[in-house]
Amino acid sequence: MGKFEIKEDFYLNDAPFKVISGAIHYFRVVPEYWRDRLEKLRLMGCNTVETYVPWNLHEPQEGTFDFSGRLDLRKFIQIAQDVGLYVILRPAPYICAEWEFGGLPYWLIKDPKMKVRVSYPPYLEKIEHYFERLFKEVVDLQITHDGPIIMMQVENEYGSYAKDKPYLYFSADLMRKNGVDVPFVTSDGPWGDMLLNGAISDIALPTINCGSDIKANFDRLRAFQGKKQPLMVMEFWIGWFDAWGDSGHHTTSTEDAVKELKAILHEGSVNIYMFHGGTNFGFTSGANYYEKLAPDVTSYDYDALLTEWGEITPKYEAFREAIGQVTTLPEFPLSTSISKKEYGKVTFSERVSLFETLKTLSPSIDSPYPLAMEDVDQGTGYIFYRSQLGNARQVYDFRLISCMDRAHVFVNNQLKFIQYDHEIGQKETFTLTQPQNELGILVENMGRVNYSVKMNHQQKGIQDGVMINDAFQSEWEIFSLPMDNLEAINFNGAFHKGQPSFTKFEIKIEELGDTFIDLTGFGKGFVTVNGFNIGRFWEIGPQKRLYIPAPLLKKGQNEIIVFESDGKTNDSIFLTDEPDLGAPIK
Repeated sequence: MGKFEIKEDFYLNDAPFKVISGAIHYFRVVPEYWRDRLEKLRLMGCNTVETYVPWNLHEPQEGTFDFSGRLDLRKFIQIAQDVGLYVILRPAPYICAEWEFGGLPYWLIKDPKMKVRVSYPPYLEKIEHYFERLFKEVVDLQITHDGPIIMMQVENEYGSYAKDKPYLYFSADLMRKNGVDVPFVTSDGPWGDMLLNGAISDIALPTINCGSDIKANFDRLRAFQGKKQPLMVMEFWIGWFDAWGDSGHHTTSTEDAVKELKAILHEGSVNIYMFHGGTNFGFTSGANYYEKLAPDVTSYDYDALLTEWGEITPKYEAFREAIGQVTTLPEFPLSTSISKKEYGKVTFSERVSLFETLKTLSPSIDSPYPLAMEDVDQGTGYIFYRSQLGNARQVYDFRLISCMDRAHVFVNNQLKFIQYDHEIGQKETFTLTQPQNELGILVENMGRVNYSVKMNHQQKGIQDGVMINDAFQSEWEIFSLPMDNLEAINFNGAFHKGQPSFTKFEIKIEELGDTFIDLTGFGKGFVTVNGFNIGRFWEIGPQKRLYIPAPLLKKGQNEIIVFESDGKTNDSIFLTDEPDLGAPIK
């Protein structure tokens, strides 16, 4: 059995060991490409890979667990070991990661009193059940069992959220009870009280997260530790993420990043965040909220050392050269053949309005008042509300009360207006012109906030109600639309211009390759490829094309479905070999 220890330095099997790690999130990469990304990490000179574990993917509904396919954490760790890498595991419960609800499952907030990330007994009970299942996947993959896992992290950046030390000790103790016997670390920003709030120094090594001023930040860490211990940047930020509406794709200076990397390696150890960012497939991207809602784009390219689609960058080459100054660089051939393909223009084959196939996608739920997504056991996607407004008259006061995140308001299936973020709750007026009138409201979850003070208040859909002329509207039909059953779409229904719709494209492919879908002419929505949701698009950018990894395609006939919410469609898409993440901004 192996041994990894934290003393005045890191020791691997009794020899000093400099951790040179890079972050790859297995859940942001198709499994067929795991080995390729890990091999490129090893070839750069890294000896370790770090990954988070997203609770909300592994337990999507309470008590229902999934560790298969893209979620086969065990297989990812085993491939890492086969490639020659050790593993740092950051198993939650909270991961941030610009991920839907920071990795927490939506069903936690079905409890209206829920307090996440603190010693709230019902929350702790949910963690207990999850950890009991999770650690069965990995305890025998620790170095103490001849596996590659050398360290595990307790919680994540806790010092920038709270200072509930009993909660941190509870989490660590629970990990030990479930078989974790490798050393613990915590990671926090080096600013203000973050280290003080988030550290449990008697049982876990404090590490820092930052992207610059390494020498000064290491001095702060050294002073905080108060004794000779390893210095480590657990997240060395070498890029940044993009939000919808940003002016472009965030990039950083390679020269500056290399300078800071050398400063880290001179004094300590590093985990490069991100080595390879990957993709926020489906509805998994999170959001930040400060002055306004900032939901993240589908790409998690992060200006990392590998692009979103896995290509080596000049920054990778510069990092490899710097790492080669402190360790021997391995050489071996890559084992996965990957190419990009342009398949060209594809014209649609079928199209139907959402309202024409609503009942095939979801049974209706009758309720005297609107129900939030969480109330109908729904985590992500959309939810549609329908109610009868009665006779022709003036609506002088229409208001959505406690609704998130983006709402389309229809009268008689015709779009009246869209409200988003700060606009929600503003008074609207309109005229009902028909003898009988029907109200429809389509609400989209744009991604639960993954960081900071709003995490206890992430219920999606309509929570309180809809005001119509000074009174709450009653008697609703509600349709839960997680959009995970698009095989149920009835394309025999009609298409009405200006309504939300599904458009099907069919393409026959003989040679498989990575490709990018250009959705020029479409407004906002998401795309599925052979039933797999590749993520959201929005014409406001900065990201203009979505990545389709070759393993999602198949030789022969392929099906692409585009859902568009804003009434803006095109008759064709274009599959190109060129990505478009937006103009670079520094």
